Formats: sequence, C-alpha cells, structure tokens
Amino acid sequence: MPIGDAGRAELVEKRLAEAITGGHLRAGDRLPSEADLARTMGVAPTTVREALLALRARGLVTTRRGRNGGSFVSETADPLVFAHETLLASSRLAIRDLGVHYAALTTAGVRLAARRAAPGEVATIRSHLGRLDALDGELDSRQLGVWRQSMDDLHLELVALSQSARLTRDQMRLQAELSPLLRLIDVDPALRRRQRELLERTLDAVDAGDESSASSAIEELVTASIDALDALRMHADDS
Repeated sequence: MPIGDAGRAELVEKRLAEAITGGHLRAGDRLPSEADLARTMGVAPTTVREALLALRARGLVTTRRGRNGGSFVSETADPLVFAHETLLASSRLAIRDLGVHYAALTTAGVRLAARRAAPGEVATIRSHLGRLDALDGELDSRQLGVWRQSMDDLHLELVALSQSARLTRDQMRLQAELSPLLRLIDVDPALRRRQRELLERTLDAVDAGDESSASSAIEELVTASIDALDALRMHADDS
C-alpha cells in the first residue's frame, strides 16, 4: 500500500519492521526487490535502499550477494524479543489506551453481529474453535504463533458478522498492532483457556441475539488480556 507524500525512509523502515516483528514476515523470508518495494509503497528506490540499510543495522534484515541474493529477514529476528522490547518501551497508559480502543471496537462489532448474523454463520465460526483444542498445555513458539493467529482470525470472523466493512478493516489494523504483544501472554495455558471460554460465550450470545451478553463477554476477554500485559510489564520493570 502506498505511503503517499510522507514517503520517507523512516516510514518504509517502520512498515517493514512491523511486518517482521508482527510475524507477517518470518526468519529467512526473502523481501521483494528494491524496485518492487518502491513501486508498492510509492517511494523512490533510494528511499527503500536507505530503509533497508537501517533495518540491517537493527539486525532485522540481512543481504546476500549472488544469483540467489537479495534482502532476507534475519534468522535472529525473533518477534517475541521485539514484542517484549515494545512492551517495555510503552507506558502503562499507552497499553491501557490500546486495550480500551480494542475493546470498544470489538464490542461494537459483536453487538452488531448479535443483530445481524445468521445462525449458520455463527455455527461456522464455532466449528473453527476446534483449531484451539489441540493447542493446550505447554506450547513451543511455533504452536504459540498458531494459537495467536487462530484467535486473531476468530475475532476477525466474529466482527465480520457485523456486516460492517469499516469495522472489519479497523479490526484488522488494530490487531496488527496488538497481536504481537498478546503473544507474550499466550504462554500461560490458564489464560489461553480463559480466552477460549470467553470467546465461546461470546459466540453463544451472538447466536442468541443477546447483544448485552455478547459485548460483556468480549469486553471481559479483552480486559483479561490487557491486565495480563500490564502485569507482565510491571514485573519486567521490577526485575
């Protein structure tokens, strides 16, 4: 997506860094060519080159020469490490504000979903909850990534039942910001189970057309997640 007139190297760097630290680009993935990136983002190739230089300095990108060369996501670019750094660099107020925004947006989506969703649509999402059943107990980093992606997808599918394209797009944008942080708390099996239970309760309420119960359950889910993030941040500050 073009970044418009503010096509500075810092913005290109930020866009690519977010894709890497958010897990959308994984270790070893090859980035598009400088020309392709410049065309996609609407900037000059020299701007992309400057951004890649900054990413290399941060250890997020490496460059290989030769026929199969190019720019690649560094093998040491661990999304969890960068998420932890982001959390520590964020104030408690910023984390809480992000949670308020996410709760307000998601609550609006599920209230509309309770009014508008057809029974078969809710049943389809409920069947997708089965993806989470095999992801219980202690999980490795790959499994945790699958769990978070599945949860994000389920939230998005739920909000999409609102039949509001704007709400769904905003949900996607906010998820991209919050999801990397939520991966930090997904290591707690009890919290994962709690999130699943509250999501199932939300679906039950949407299926019954109960706007109040649906919004209450999803707000409780978001609040539990933000409380856990806040506690993690405070613990890191104390250690």
